[in-house]
Amino acid sequence: MARGTLRIYLGAAPGVGKTYAMLSEAHRRAERGTDVVVGFVESHGRPRTEVLLHGLEVVPRRGITHRGAVFTEMDLDAVLARRPAVALVDELAHTNVPGSRNAKRWQDVDELLDAGIDVVSTVNIQHLESLGDVVQAITGVRQRETVPDEVVRRADQIELVDMSPEALRRRMAHGNVYSADRIDAALSNYFRPGNLTALRELALLWTADRVDEYLQRYRADHGISSTWQARERIVVGLSGGPEGSTLIRRAARMAAKGSGSEVLALYVARSDGLTSASPKELAVQRTLVEDLGGTFHSVIGDDVPTALLEFARGVNATQIVLGASRRRAWQYVLGPGIGATVARESGPDLDVHIVTHEHAAKGRGLPMTRGARLGRSRVAAGWLTGTAGPALLALALTAAAPGPGFANAMLLFLTLTVAAALLGGLLPALASAVVGSLLLNYFFAPPVRTWTVAQPENILAIAVFVVVGSSVASVVDLAARRTQQTARLRAEAEILSFLAGSVLRGETALPALLERVRETFGMESVALLERTEDRGRWTRVDSVGPDPAARPDEADVDVPAGDRTALALRGRVLPAEDRRVLGAFAAQAVVVLERRRLVDEAERARRLEEGNRIRTALLAAVSHDLRSPLAAVKASVSSLRSGDVAWSPEDEAELLAAIEEGADRLDHLVGNLLDMSRLQTGAVTPLLRETALDEVVPPALKGVPAHRVLLDVPETLPMVAADRGLLERAVANIVENAVQYSPDGEQVLLAASALGDRVELRVVDRGPGVPDAAKEQIFEPFQRHGDAPRGNGVGLGLAVARGFTEAMGGTLAAEDTPGGGLTMVLTLEAAAGRPAARPDLPTEVTT
Repeated sequence: MARGTLRIYLGAAPGVGKTYAMLSEAHRRAERGTDVVVGFVESHGRPRTEVLLHGLEVVPRRGITHRGAVFTEMDLDAVLARRPAVALVDELAHTNVPGSRNAKRWQDVDELLDAGIDVVSTVNIQHLESLGDVVQAITGVRQRETVPDEVVRRADQIELVDMSPEALRRRMAHGNVYSADRIDAALSNYFRPGNLTALRELALLWTADRVDEYLQRYRADHGISSTWQARERIVVGLSGGPEGSTLIRRAARMAAKGSGSEVLALYVARSDGLTSASPKELAVQRTLVEDLGGTFHSVIGDDVPTALLEFARGVNATQIVLGASRRRAWQYVLGPGIGATVARESGPDLDVHIVTHEHAAKGRGLPMTRGARLGRSRVAAGWLTGTAGPALLALALTAAAPGPGFANAMLLFLTLTVAAALLGGLLPALASAVVGSLLLNYFFAPPVRTWTVAQPENILAIAVFVVVGSSVASVVDLAARRTQQTARLRAEAEILSFLAGSVLRGETALPALLERVRETFGMESVALLERTEDRGRWTRVDSVGPDPAARPDEADVDVPAGDRTALALRGRVLPAEDRRVLGAFAAQAVVVLERRRLVDEAERARRLEEGNRIRTALLAAVSHDLRSPLAAVKASVSSLRSGDVAWSPEDEAELLAAIEEGADRLDHLVGNLLDMSRLQTGAVTPLLRETALDEVVPPALKGVPAHRVLLDVPETLPMVAADRGLLERAVANIVENAVQYSPDGEQVLLAASALGDRVELRVVDRGPGVPDAAKEQIFEPFQRHGDAPRGNGVGLGLAVARGFTEAMGGTLAAEDTPGGGLTMVLTLEAAAGRPAARPDLPTEVTT
């Protein structure tokens, strides 16, 4: 049986019109004769949504009893028994009520797909599991209901339902998303323009990446190697030279002209290990391209043009940016160069841009790895000069009349030998000397055209010719080897200089260092291994590349980096001369590892110091803030016990009231100190149960005058998952803080509302407010903002409130009150025992 297809309507936020779009598609399919049923669609009582449900077959929901309440969920068995062609299933990330066959609705959808039923569903970008932390950072709200990204990625079709933030906020203001009592809170919190813009961008980028995946899959399935210019991707070819920064900036300007363009910087490392690139230049260029929003890539290949083109076609690039060659004019006799080769072989699907720069035609001037090794073309030219050159010279000289004479001919042949040595090194020069001596003997030493030498001086001349030719070839080859060694040492000095600079700069990114080792030596993977004992088991501290070695004996190259540390490389066996530089990398890796551990220890020390600071502040609080109410209590008691004063009943009542007030303050201070101590030691273990806010809030207000608080906590709110005792203490501390900073005669508003699967408790005061920079500081222990008078507390109330709230899985944040003041927002998750008041989905796509 063929698996069904999944179509998902993806939205950036509630209210953009996903359900409406899904129901509209269902009507279109039904009109075309498709068997469509509604497995589950939440209308939220909206007339227009219910109108769209008319004419569609709706499978009755299944009732499930949980904790004495009845909930309705999609009847999966009924939909499977009905076996329609298409089923509509709303809210893909929904968590089913306990007692259902599957825990999540996407698992129900998976069963429908396995049964061959096509499914149309909806989901918001904030419900994707991988984006939970990102969404929380943007909105301050952690999504409890999520769906694995892979479930959405496997969808056959994903359609983005888009709407501008301004249009969505207008729709909310018109009452098309939430009821009137929730509009203000929603617009000032989750649905702020900045939040909606960020969520919209997140949805657009995620959808664009999925479209790109589909395109790559289609091209691979159909064997399409040519570039489809659906999206501008600009590949910048880097040689490691100083012109790389110019090329990257030029490519970034080109990408900025088109929306969604990408810049990919590519460096091709040769497979023989160290290359002619400057590590320092590559590090600078990597940082630059990442700062400009691009990505840096490194591949291994001896044929640079081929590797560059394969990479560009592999990523479906549309343009390649290369720098004008730094070779001098005479060097073009050795080949056309990389730029010309790439331009010739790119074909019509890739545009190649050659960018001029100040280093063009000025020579490479880069440190060489194997030094001045002679290339294949140069060696071939040396052999051609050393073997064919003497033959052609002999033909030319014999054809000339009169001939040049034996001495002149010998000088001309010696010139060819020197040229062969300069081009191809020792062996072509020796071959040239041998061939030249034979041709001199045959054509120019009397008797000519015989191998006999009649005159003894000619024998000596030929022998001297061979010796001189061999000597010249040896000297040239020795110079080439010395140049090779010098250039290699220069390359090693560049690398060691960079490593020393990284030590001085205090760089601690171990993966970046291992990646540099991999790229420098052209390896597949690099791992830093460590063991705690001399013969203990090796553990992988960090690694880069695929399939890193787990033990030194599994690696192609392993370098000890300390008594119990080793650097393990996979890819190929390195020559001995490379191990000196590799040893420096290994030593640096150990330094970076130790520095990282020292940083961790410093962080632990910082936490201990913070604990000491809190204890010091606690002592200061005990010495002052606790002594003040004790002094008042003691003075009142001493006065009452004084026998020489006759107190009136009114005076006695006043003194007793002072004693009671001091005792209450002491109880409150000591309670907060004990609570903070429990939070610091991690001893707070909340007992989460279904709790009604209207039962918790009134007892929490006993410590403040009733006329100072305006209460608005509806009884219809869903229950919250909370520890009643902790919640009561948290609310009491927040309200007491608000009353303390509110002007006399101003009431503090305490209002609660439900938003999605959460319940918000907002405490609004009209006090002086708190600057944005200090909104987090007021939640730290022993912090009192502004000019709060001493004796009014030790600055623990808000710290304890946030600690208790977070222990229950909620959040506590501070916001500005419109018109002046501060608003504390306490958010808790709605309990599963009572249905949460979820925001209505939009009934139409446009307002």
